[in-house]
Amino acid sequence: MSYNIALNFEDGVTRMITCNEGETVLDAAYRAQINLPMDCSDGVCGTCKGACHQGDFDLGDEYIDEALSDEEAGQGMVLTCQMVPSSDCVVEIPAAASLCSKGGNQAVSGTVAEVNLISSTAIELRITADTDIGFLPGQYVNIQVPGTEETRAYSFSSRPGSRELSFLIRNVPGGLMSSWLVGKAKTGDQVTITGPMGVFYLRPVQRPVLMLAGGTGLAPFLAMLESLREKGCDQPTHLIYGVTSDEDLVCVDALEQFEAEIENFTFKTVVASDESNHPLKGYVTNHMDDAPINGGDVDVYLCGPPPMVDAVLGYFREQGIEPNSFHYEKFNPSVSAVEEKVA
Repeated sequence: MSYNIALNFEDGVTRMITCNEGETVLDAAYRAQINLPMDCSDGVCGTCKGACHQGDFDLGDEYIDEALSDEEAGQGMVLTCQMVPSSDCVVEIPAAASLCSKGGNQAVSGTVAEVNLISSTAIELRITADTDIGFLPGQYVNIQVPGTEETRAYSFSSRPGSRELSFLIRNVPGGLMSSWLVGKAKTGDQVTITGPMGVFYLRPVQRPVLMLAGGTGLAPFLAMLESLREKGCDQPTHLIYGVTSDEDLVCVDALEQFEAEIENFTFKTVVASDESNHPLKGYVTNHMDDAPINGGDVDVYLCGPPPMVDAVLGYFREQGIEPNSFHYEKFNPSVSAVEEKVA
């Protein structure tokens, strides 16, 4: 038996490795040509210390307190030289991937399978990767615009564990990637994908979850919902999806399917334009009354353009609500920059 281990480095890069039964994370990483920080490998120095808050594992009792105290172990800290997983795990590594041999971003080739203009403002890009890309639901990759050296960052909208990848992309008039997708891209074209990256990903669902999406910021939530559909969900999970105009509202049929198949999942859509006939108008912050905020015992995930993110952060401050955890990602659809925060 083997387990999938996601190594999350502090620079946002994630590497997926396979850990065999009885094998330590440090040894599995070394076998995958990733040199994690280490000195003694005997549980003495503490150099290989990281954190694991997702998954089951055993640390044994051969390490010393100076390397890992009982208090640190109780907080989810681990020594990768002693950590033997008994399930899939996510391990936080306090080092940059670029400092680990061959531990930097992975460049993977892929083939364009489909380009769908699903509305006047949104494009669905489907790519078949040549090799597996292990990623966590919510993470993103950089896709190189063919014929240029430029890249753009896009979140996966497809489920983890498949070479069939999909992305929901804002159609920006005159945008470099948008122009290529609309005017030149065709089935069979080759593209280069680098990643995965990002600290915006779905954590274990242990309390109510509130998802807030703006525009094509819906993409990472589609991947998260794919994961919840596969694994199940026993906590209330609610998505509020806000857009500027009616034509920006996409993938509603997919959300309806998720609602039918995922227990405890509900969603609503909101349109900001005064000219819309949509039943719910305004911004996501105007429609939070029935959100499962649960007195702050809630995990909040937020992805959208900067004004929306700032407005939601302001809403929680004004309400005096401090969620158990707050994960958010800002994006600017005209550039490749992505800003992520975990609070």
